Amino acid sequence: MKIITISREFGSGGRELGKRLANIMNFDYYDSEIIAAVAKKSGLDPNYVEDKLNNHGWHNFPITFRSTIGSATYMQSSKVALLLEQKRVIEEIATLGKNCIIVGRNADVILKKYNPFNIFVYAAVEAKIKRCTERASESKQLTEKDLVQKMKEIDKIRSQTRDILSGSDWGQRDAYHLTINTSDWDIKDLAPAVAAFANSWFGRKS
Repeated sequence: MKIITISREFGSGGRELGKRLANIMNFDYYDSEIIAAVAKKSGLDPNYVEDKLNNHGWHNFPITFRSTIGSATYMQSSKVALLLEQKRVIEEIATLGKNCIIVGRNADVILKKYNPFNIFVYAAVEAKIKRCTERASESKQLTEKDLVQKMKEIDKIRSQTRDILSGSDWGQRDAYHLTINTSDWDIKDLAPAVAAFANSWFGRKS
């Protein structure tokens, strides 16, 4: 079984890269599907689950998965339960034994024992603004200032969640097998090269 995880800065094109890699390599692809599975198992609305997992305030609570989860009084129980359920869903994906790509959700940390190929995708602020603007519908267009603020907020949340799970820094270079700057790339042109690199890495491990 081969697993690829993709961590990414907001607006860097990591999600598109994951989809294109899945198509090129014929891997299963998981992203929003994880939220849907957590919602189904929890009996909750997917939008509610996504909001809880993506807009929490983990930094307000002195609790980590690395030490203990017994002091649940420090956190809202619903948030803890959803994060745990998401972790279980990701682990269940791995037990299927199928080649797959998982975008975000700290899958590289959760599935460490499976020795996944871990990618981190980033880009210059100007490139991320351009990518977000090109892909947003007219009704969802934000000013550049608002986009930059949104990028900072979302990436901060991703960093906080990673610290909860592992104590490591989100985006720390030595935590990934490949870091990719997409600033000057069309993801469509970049994906085949990344797929070739991933296949070479898996071949070296076999």
